[in-house]
Amino acid sequence: MAVHLLSEGAVRRIILARPAVEAGEKLGFLPGDIAAKFDPFVRPLYDALYDMLEAEQVSARLEQGTIEIAPLAFMRGRTLNGAFVILDEGQNTSIAQMKMFLTRLGADSKAVVTGDVTQIDLPRGKRSGLVHACEVLSGIKGIEFVQFDETDVVRHELVQKIIRAYEEAAKKEALEEESAAASDSGETAMG
Repeated sequence: MAVHLLSEGAVRRIILARPAVEAGEKLGFLPGDIAAKFDPFVRPLYDALYDMLEAEQVSARLEQGTIEIAPLAFMRGRTLNGAFVILDEGQNTSIAQMKMFLTRLGADSKAVVTGDVTQIDLPRGKRSGLVHACEVLSGIKGIEFVQFDETDVVRHELVQKIIRAYEEAAKKEALEEESAAASDSGETAMG
């Protein structure tokens, strides 16, 4: 959609942002300048661009500034006019980061936040900005939420089955925990 709107002239630029959150493993020190350090975090954004545009077009648009890939941490203070702004991996933002991102939107702009709330990689106890935004912003005119399930997966067909298996395992674990908690409270009340 963003590439289409850019091609049609409905927006002047596309801005792609992502939080720098590791998926469970700590990578430690990364050599190089800020672009080199951030590159592993934004590699999926480049992959998506190369799926939609020829490599030469991606390079040219990045050089012209009509497509920009920006660390979420550097968005503060900006007003993004005439832009289609996409925040990827929104589930890995803090509440403050999500609010900061959403308030960057300027005139003639659109924003899309993507994320999977089953894949939150934030430290234990830190609340997801995406989960919070869904709660706080639902019902506001002009803001829409779309939730996908395993049938919307466009990766390998096995991915749907993998997602379903994990969801079923999580439900089973939750029921077992509930049952154990009920047993514990029953023992306490009787004992």
